[in-house]
Amino acid sequence: MPIGVGAVRRIHRLLSSACAAAAVAGLMATAPVAHAETAGSSHAQTDGASCAEGWQADILASGLGGLENLEPDGVGGFYLSGIVKGVLYHVDSTGEVTTLLSGLDNPAGLRLVGDDLYFLTGDGTAFTGTGTLRRYNVTTGAVTTLLPGLVQPNGLLLLPDGDLLISHLSIPFPVGMSRYRPSTGEFTPHWSNTPYPNGIALTADQTAIYTENDFTSQVLRIPLDAPMDATVVAGVHDGLFPGLDDMVATHAGQLYLAGDTSGRVYSMDPATGATCAIATGWQMSSPMLPNGPTSVRIARDGQGWALYVTSIDGNLRRLRPPPGVDLTPVLADADVQG
Repeated sequence: MPIGVGAVRRIHRLLSSACAAAAVAGLMATAPVAHAETAGSSHAQTDGASCAEGWQADILASGLGGLENLEPDGVGGFYLSGIVKGVLYHVDSTGEVTTLLSGLDNPAGLRLVGDDLYFLTGDGTAFTGTGTLRRYNVTTGAVTTLLPGLVQPNGLLLLPDGDLLISHLSIPFPVGMSRYRPSTGEFTPHWSNTPYPNGIALTADQTAIYTENDFTSQVLRIPLDAPMDATVVAGVHDGLFPGLDDMVATHAGQLYLAGDTSGRVYSMDPATGATCAIATGWQMSSPMLPNGPTSVRIARDGQGWALYVTSIDGNLRRLRPPPGVDLTPVLADADVQG
């Protein structure tokens, strides 16, 4: 795997796989997290059993190098971050690929707000703060650096009030999550102290977010009005280290997660912790990690919705659900304040 995936992030994956028990004990001591008392909590640890029947997968674009994140463009296409090649792509509704920016340092999370595509760089490359939050205007091509000096920024989430949350997959010193307000430039570092977060998703009631502790493979719920009060929703036990990455939630309350080490995409019910794999076998043969799915998003598919997934294998895939599965997303553009 080329070094562009992020040497620090790769070492993190390998050490986690080899020394999982010791790592979990040490990292959980770093920032204790309360365990949610929920009905069905006995099912919160799972073995990643398959529930892929009825899900239909196809490849929309390929040969793009290792991909880290994606964002729908609202008209049938997607923006993609190519972490290996250091590029931002656009894939239109016909599958045509355009390179928008190149020469980037490990680009990661993406979020589109109007004509502005917010993106992160410096994912997993240094713990000294070389990452950035930038804004790319999709109409003019202008690029603006909004925040320099970020420590290993990875995930990016747009909140209903227009703020952006940034997860910092910071190895070896946990940074947690930060918050940025584009309308004023206000920046709140260490907004939440949850250690080693990766993907971020808004809950169905829009009062909290989900993220994970990347080392422990635990999914966490963090109230927006009490960001230091995280609770454990579930733990995904699928092999030694599933490598939970980006995630997305539905209006019906279901959570979908990418497993960048297991090569799977998971469906989770946060109310019970019940988890299963809706796609399997999506990892490369390379021993270097991560080597599987990295991000999952919901976007329109004709009159319905589908899941769209990026992977380190350089493919953009579509996952169409079986009948009866409601993929309506939590947050539509109209729900976001300008």
